[in-house]
Amino acid sequence: MATADNESMTSQVNRVRHVLAVASGKGGVGKSLVSAMAAVELARRGLKVGIMDADITGPSIPRLFGLTVRPESSMVGILPPETATGIKIISMNLFLDNSGQPVIWRGPLLTSAIKQFWTDVAWGDLDVLIVDLPPGTADVPLTAFQSLPVDGILMVTTPQELAGMIVEKAAGLAKQMHKPVLGIVENMAMVTCPHCGEVFELFGPSHAEELADRIGAPVLARLPIDPTVAALADIGHVEDVKMAAFAPVTEALAEYVATASLAAVILAPSCPSCSGNSGDC
Repeated sequence: MATADNESMTSQVNRVRHVLAVASGKGGVGKSLVSAMAAVELARRGLKVGIMDADITGPSIPRLFGLTVRPESSMVGILPPETATGIKIISMNLFLDNSGQPVIWRGPLLTSAIKQFWTDVAWGDLDVLIVDLPPGTADVPLTAFQSLPVDGILMVTTPQELAGMIVEKAAGLAKQMHKPVLGIVENMAMVTCPHCGEVFELFGPSHAEELADRIGAPVLARLPIDPTVAALADIGHVEDVKMAAFAPVTEALAEYVATASLAAVILAPSCPSCSGNSGDC
């Protein structure tokens, strides 16, 4: 259980500049893959990145990165394991003896875990912490929005109109929590025949633009179904994935992080003694 001492110690070592959530409201749309790819691409740009796997009962982030190392405790808090490229990760699956073991918890325990992933984990110096949210608009997403300083949300959908309806509910939660939706990623938008090269919209025509109009956020990318990506994800090599269609998402997130960071510097009050340039003040 989190204590005031735990939170005090981690607050001294943690400097997380931006917290970006990946949400949908809908299960099975690929939120975890989008979260992982966003982290990988931002890390490739030289940013310090972490992922909080907030899907407590259905965690998949460690599997995508081939990560099995159990988090260690230290004087300043829980130390999140790092992936091959230095992405810090915390996930309930890393605390289990068996990755297939179910987490059979009620709401209060789930929300407590989310809070502890923030207050008890020694994230250190991060440019971006990506929070992979579970489906729905209930306890866990609500707790994440209330307890974490989320400053941007990426919505993930699929072409079906049904998926868009559920995503609209999640966007409604974000609006009520005063959290900006940075954009929409439509996953599984199409598939290319390996023999003739023809592109098929396997799940029907896209409804992403209609969703964008309803929630007031741009469509950043339409991602294809790619067997190579699925194979790399299954064996824990998501850091080897390269998808050209994801580039606009990376650009949008990197631009947001840079712009928001610059705004924070401009708006921050200057010290009258050192003008904010001295580390001794």
